[in-house]
Order: sequence, then structure tokens, then C-alpha cells
Amino acid sequence: MVRWATGATAILMVAFAAYFAYDFGMLRFNNPSLTRYPIQGIDVSHHQGAIDWRTVAAQPNVRFAIMKATEGGDHRDSRFAENWQRAGDAGLVRGAYHFFTFCRPGRDQAQNVLATVPKATGALPIAVDLEFVGNCNKVPTLEEMATEVNAFVTELKGSFPEKPIFYVTPEFYDQYLKGNEARFPDHYLWLRSVFKEPAQEGCRRWSIWQFADNGTLDGIQGPVDLNALCPSETGFEHLFPTVAAN
Repeated sequence: MVRWATGATAILMVAFAAYFAYDFGMLRFNNPSLTRYPIQGIDVSHHQGAIDWRTVAAQPNVRFAIMKATEGGDHRDSRFAENWQRAGDAGLVRGAYHFFTFCRPGRDQAQNVLATVPKATGALPIAVDLEFVGNCNKVPTLEEMATEVNAFVTELKGSFPEKPIFYVTPEFYDQYLKGNEARFPDHYLWLRSVFKEPAQEGCRRWSIWQFADNGTLDGIQGPVDLNALCPSETGFEHLFPTVAAN
């Protein structure tokens, strides 16, 4: 009994140590090389605080930055305007993302994006964050989700005609997108997978991979999300025609 208790305690201690090591960025499950994934970047929001964009842009594993602009029908990220301007000044390819809430009509949310995100030459397409974490308590049906996402994208088309980027967690993908892609607008897929490298078939399955949410970079205080373009891409313009070669 004593040996069993000692063993269980040791296992718990190892588990807690691993959790804290991951939480503080000392442990990462994925570390894709620049040789295989030559275009890597970050996504940020006000949670990263003031960012030294010149320092960030000088690092070889930061070629692009996707920053939170809006959420729901009326929230705007307090750091978006500053991040957008300074990331561009630092020479990074920029993109803006919207956190899609399940409790507001898609059209209203698109109006929030249109009032916040400037139309800029060479920017990535608008990204839409589709996930359960941090969302409202409503769990839409497939029909409801498809209707509101379509309304959102349709409303954006006049100013942002290119197909959007859908950021999805595995849970959202399995519940709504898997096997139902035709019910949603045409899109690029930005896939979160922090525990393993997702399968890829020449950029046909996904375009961007978020491989870590605990990255560390000079110029940013605290953890930051790390991303990579699909491995066959050595430039932006083939995958995203609206982005000038960088």
C-alpha cells in the first residue's frame, strides 16, 4: 500500500512538473524547423501587452503576424490599431482576426470588422476564430452555425473579397466542419494542434498550423502563439495571392 501511494505521488509530481513546464514555455510538444517550415509567424492580442515589433521582426521565425481586431458585434481589441501599424512598419506581413461569438448574428459581427480593420495592400485575408473556448454558452446547431458564418462572410465580401481564413480547434472542426465543408464558405484552414503535427497533403488539408501557445520571443513579455505555413510553401504569394512577395 505504501509503495502504491509513493508511486502515485511520484506520478502526480511528474504530471504537475510537466504542466508547469509547459505553462511557462519550458516544454513544447512541437518544434518545427525553419528548414522544413520556412515561413513561421505569430498571432497576438492585447494579452501580449506592448510589443517591441522591431525586435520581433528581426527574428528568423517571425515572418508574419496575425492580430486580434474584433470580437462579437461591438468589441475591439485595445491593442489592434497599434499592433497593426507597428507590425507593418517593422516589415512583417500582417493579418487581422475576428473572434466569432455564437451569440450575435454574423452580419452584425462583420460590420464590427468592417468598421475596425483597414483595407491594406499585401495583408493576409481576414481570419475568423471559430472555437468553443472563451465563447458564450450557446451551442448552435450545424444549420445555425453555417447560416451565421455564411452571413458574416457575405457581409465582408464588398471590402474583403478574398476567401477568409478559418481558425479552428479540433473540437470545432469535428463538430461542424468535418464532412460539411460545402455548407460553409470557401476558406483557408488555420488548424490548432499543439500536441502533434497534423497530416498534410501539399497544402490541401490546411494552410496555417498553430503549433504552440506557449512560445517565447524577444520583444514580447510572456507566452505567445506560434504558427507555420504549410511546409511546401516558401513564399506567401502562391498560397495567398493577395499578399505581395516578402
